[in-house]
Amino acid sequence: MIIDSHAYCFTAPDTPAGHPSAEAHLALWQVQTALHHQPAFRTRDRQRGDSRRLLAPAPEDPLRLAAGMNFRVDSVLNRLTWTVDGEDYAKQQFPPNVVAFSAGALVAEMDHADVDWALLHTDATLSRDLAFLGECVRAFPDRLRAMALVDEDVIPRDPDRAIRQLDEALRGHGLHAIKIIPEYAYRAGVSGSFNDGAWTPFWEAAVRYGVPFFFTLGPRPGALDPRAGFLAELMELRRWRERYPEARVSVTHGYPWRDFLEGDGFVLPPGLWEPLRGAGIHLEVGFPFRIGDRFDYPYRECRPVLEAMRREVGAEWLLWGTDMPFQNRFCTYRQSRTYLERHARDLFSPSEMAALMGGNAARLLRLAR
Repeated sequence: MIIDSHAYCFTAPDTPAGHPSAEAHLALWQVQTALHHQPAFRTRDRQRGDSRRLLAPAPEDPLRLAAGMNFRVDSVLNRLTWTVDGEDYAKQQFPPNVVAFSAGALVAEMDHADVDWALLHTDATLSRDLAFLGECVRAFPDRLRAMALVDEDVIPRDPDRAIRQLDEALRGHGLHAIKIIPEYAYRAGVSGSFNDGAWTPFWEAAVRYGVPFFFTLGPRPGALDPRAGFLAELMELRRWRERYPEARVSVTHGYPWRDFLEGDGFVLPPGLWEPLRGAGIHLEVGFPFRIGDRFDYPYRECRPVLEAMRREVGAEWLLWGTDMPFQNRFCTYRQSRTYLERHARDLFSPSEMAALMGGNAARLLRLAR
């Protein structure tokens, strides 16, 4: 089986998507657009712009939204747009002409690329609508699985409420995995680590469901070096895994590979793989959506990293993922397969490649052939 361990379905940013209002949802997109690495451009002449102006940071709130930007969905060109000093700006964080992505659109892409299954991820910015995710799976029960979203900032403050939210997702809507983004709790100032004791009641309840966990990690709060900060957070995950050895767990997106770029390639510092070595933690392999603006298909510059992953982490712990549809900014869905299966096949044995492209995900999600 070919299984994409990282795909999305979502409604447009100006829909409620499980938030109190469409405006609340769009506000999260304004923060995301301000911070995302894709370049902003002035729509009149495509000259570079500064998306950071979407924020009005203050010492007590670095993510405060700037006022008067008229941040909106352009329903003609299907992209997010804002206005500064009378000029319109945009950023191609979505693939061109995509601001919503249905289950049907994803399955059509999967058919075209010969992908058997996809696991739907989510976060609060894309959607927190559990019913929508459940509907996606019910529409294509033999092609899609989906994960539960829990409000991370609620977990340490009100674990019982977070547990009810998780139960609604897994039992009420029939979802299949748990997504955790600790940064949302860190941003809210309610926690400094997902290993804090305040999270323990939630973790103890969550592991009993027997579904896998997918962690999206950033640098530890306050880290000056994002690379060292990420490795420190990955070590937190190793400690978490030691506390809950029965849990099945994976790191979404893999490493923040943009932070390890220097010149025309990657620099892999000593100790890079130490948090994962022997830890029983899966790692996503997905380069096009991370560095597709820096290198071209078939991403030969990634070969040393792939080789190191196989050697240091082990092919039995690697999961193919694409961030679909966002990877379409840089390559086709089929190319997101063939850069591995065709152009890196000499780095893996046939059985290892089969495990990477679906076998490991099938085991993690307990999908039968």
